Amino acid sequence: MAAMRPPSLARARRALLLLALAAVVALPAALAIGSVAVPLRDLVAAIVGDGTPVTESLLALRLPRALAAFAVGGLLGLSGAILQALLRNPLADPYVLGISGGAAVAALGALALGASLALMQAAAALGALATIALLFVLAHRALFLRDALQGDEATTRVLLTGVMIAAFCSALLSVILTLAPDAQLRTMVFWLLGDLGGATHLPQSAAALALLAVCLLLAQRQARALTLMLRGDAQAVTQGVDVPRRRRVLVLIAALATGTAVMLAGAVGFVGFVAPHLLRLAIGNDQRVLLPAAALGGGLLVLAADTIARSAFAPVQLPVGVVTALIGVPVFLWLLRRG
Repeated sequence: MAAMRPPSLARARRALLLLALAAVVALPAALAIGSVAVPLRDLVAAIVGDGTPVTESLLALRLPRALAAFAVGGLLGLSGAILQALLRNPLADPYVLGISGGAAVAALGALALGASLALMQAAAALGALATIALLFVLAHRALFLRDALQGDEATTRVLLTGVMIAAFCSALLSVILTLAPDAQLRTMVFWLLGDLGGATHLPQSAAALALLAVCLLLAQRQARALTLMLRGDAQAVTQGVDVPRRRRVLVLIAALATGTAVMLAGAVGFVGFVAPHLLRLAIGNDQRVLLPAAALGGGLLVLAADTIARSAFAPVQLPVGVVTALIGVPVFLWLLRRG
């Protein structure tokens, strides 16, 4: 990655606090905004169980979706930050390892066979796990052998393996879409574009938030080692870092986070690229701060994008992935121009 002047740790922590406060503000805003606006006073009344039936119904619909949106964005942002540091590539994205492609193939394959939404999500999770296993098998020399591959060669091997898996999954998806019945095509396309319309169960959304917290805690335990690995594997080894072991753990965390996000919302693009990269420009490369900041920033981005998707053309709802792409593509081009 290009060198940059690191901001002070105090400044980075202030930015982290601002992101946390923004999340606290964004959640009730997402609950209040929609095809039917809910005044803040009525929203508070519904939360404490003293609202009108209409307000309480809207809250019951919007709360699980808002929590799921934040969880999906947080998981993608965290995964993106890990992969950009691990691969030393600021343009890396959680989907670069092909995890989303594997989950999409399994999910749409299940849907084509007539599976319910719950079975489709379970298939997506199994597809993500299967892709992780395939990645570990194909890239075992880079991930498992201590001295076989070092530095850029190891990360390039992992990256190219993921790209090839993603390309193969893309071909399989084309076959599924070609053979799918017309009645299922709309559902499949929405899922591939990224859609939170199925996030209607509060326990599922709460479980996703809990998994985000677990992934973040696990990643934080690797943050110091990841910061050292950014300076080169040789220097990290001199500091006592077991690079192959750390690389395996970090790939597994990123894959778990990405697979869960895809299971919940389909293929929501650009979040894992945009959120970590912009935050890195603002607060520097200290992974102890950047990892939680990327999780918060990604969560805020998807929560805002889903609010726009629900309300911009109400009562028609856009796939949330369309909104994130409309945000992500200009940012990507700006970053390329910036060099």
